[in-house]
Formats: sequence, C-alpha cells, structure tokens
Amino acid sequence: MTETHDRAEHTPAEHEHGPACGHEAVEHGDHVDYLHEGHRHALHEDHYDEHDAPAEHTTAEHEHGSDCGHESVEHGDHVDYLHDGHRHAVHGDHYDEH
Repeated sequence: MTETHDRAEHTPAEHEHGPACGHEAVEHGDHVDYLHEGHRHALHEDHYDEHDAPAEHTTAEHEHGSDCGHESVEHGDHVDYLHDGHRHAVHGDHYDEH
C-alpha cells in the first residue's frame, strides 16, 4: 500500500509552489499538483495536501456517501472518507488520496 499523509512537510508560507518554484507541475482536474520528493502537493486553503497515488477504486465501483459504511471527516470545503487506513476525497470522476 502507498503511504499517504494528511499534510505536506512544509507550508505555503515556507515554500510556495508555482511556475518558478523548481518543481514539476501536473494538471489534476481543477487544480495543479507539484511533484516534490516522490509525492504530489496540492494547495488546500492554508496547507498542502499530499496526493501520492490514485485510490484503488473508482467512483463507479464504490460511491462514498452518508450510507457507504465509511467514517466521514470534514476537510475544508469537502468531505474525506476513511477507507482501509487512508482518506478518499471525491474529485470529479475519481478519488484523491488524502
């Protein structure tokens, strides 16, 4: 299983990802992730989320929601669902790992 993290090892105040930051940018739906030391950082409010790998199932295979059987966790403007030791967040037609 790929290890996931709730927060990156630095904050936007310590290092701001952007066109001149020196890290490769990857388009990810409605935002950009930045490749950093083997994982991806995505700006989320006042911190970076870790996006290391896609979830092991799609939204078509299992839909998280109020009756899916997984614990929900508020995460800013969306809800993550605890699943097999990590958190899934719906992102378009797939789940991000948080």
